[in-house]
Amino acid sequence: MIEENVKKLFSQLPEKNAFGEKITVVAAVKTQTTEDINRAVKAGITDIGDNHVQEFRDKYDLIEGSPKRHFIGHLQTNKIKYLLGRTELYHSIDRFSLAEELSKKSVAKEITSRILLQFNIGNEETKGGFETDEYKTAYNSIKNLPALQIEGIMAMLPYTDDKVVLMRLAQKTRRIYDELREKDENFKYLSMGMSGDYEICIEAGSNMIRLGTSIFGARNYKK
Repeated sequence: MIEENVKKLFSQLPEKNAFGEKITVVAAVKTQTTEDINRAVKAGITDIGDNHVQEFRDKYDLIEGSPKRHFIGHLQTNKIKYLLGRTELYHSIDRFSLAEELSKKSVAKEITSRILLQFNIGNEETKGGFETDEYKTAYNSIKNLPALQIEGIMAMLPYTDDKVVLMRLAQKTRRIYDELREKDENFKYLSMGMSGDYEICIEAGSNMIRLGTSIFGARNYKK
């Protein structure tokens, strides 16, 4: 099923969004077995994203095919050490204290950590991220931290069937991305879109989507 899902996904997914930007698929591998992750990679998945540090750490050496590794979940500062030097891109830098600690640890390890700033685009109490009205402040406070390179922004849309609302929020996120990109030549990724809303997000200008169910099927938390 995984191989068929990946094949179907790539056959239906446009190569570029409306802005002419290549679309990157990051497979969200939370709770997935190593065997299933490897099947997805063999089927053509080039990037995988973990939500939990323990899963990332336990499965790291068991993943075949050398896919790019992303961290897409909420990150506690005391667990940064397990990801340093092994993570291609941190999607969920959602607060200054996290950015500051990642900067300090990256300096100590003499590496540059590539990050996305996470915004709470729907202003939801249950989700982390900078408020959208403070995007300039968030960017300005983090951009000069040593050993960090901001390469874009990440957002999760609210769970709703109202496509008008989703499109409005997705377009708002794209506008924030474009405004910040004008100031920063390193900006290249707008990580927005999951299995239930990625088509709307791509239409609005997302160029990186994080898909779990579309690749692995309904998540089995007993795995």
